[in-house]
Amino acid sequence: SIRLPLTLAIIDGMITRVGNEKYIIPTISIRESLKPEAGQIVTVTGKGEVVNVRGALIPLIRLHRLYDVEGAIQTPDEGLIMVVEEGKRQACLLIDELLGQQQIVIKSLGPRFSNLKWIAGASILGDGRVGLILDVNGLIALALTGRRQENAEEKAEQAEQSPAGAEEATVS
Repeated sequence: SIRLPLTLAIIDGMITRVGNEKYIIPTISIRESLKPEAGQIVTVTGKGEVVNVRGALIPLIRLHRLYDVEGAIQTPDEGLIMVVEEGKRQACLLIDELLGQQQIVIKSLGPRFSNLKWIAGASILGDGRVGLILDVNGLIALALTGRRQENAEEKAEQAEQSPAGAEEATVS
């Protein structure tokens, strides 16, 4: 006998590659993808890395750093930028390659993997490998709020490393 689930969740997803890993981004969340030029990526104090997309500064998330993926493209001008949005909030994701679009059957990760950050689910791809479905809303929240937290932690570390009273020293 065949046992079928009562419900299936299917989404249109864009399959991307970062290093040797495949990630799925729901197409409903994708605004555009672009090949960045070297001058488009800048670091803004208090915001971290941002991409200048037609005059708008949008925070950049390097997926290979976030998920600790080896063998991925390190410099944005060698990869692709995927601009994702949720409502009016946006973020840019650095990916290595765009592999294509297809309908994806969403598999729940279950209670064992429910604590994975920024992952909404998984799918078995055509080649038999597992592709992780990105939680775009969570990634955008990270890009918009996590950067401020990172910068605060960096400043705290720098303050701890500097000699006491160094900022007070003046020469007359």
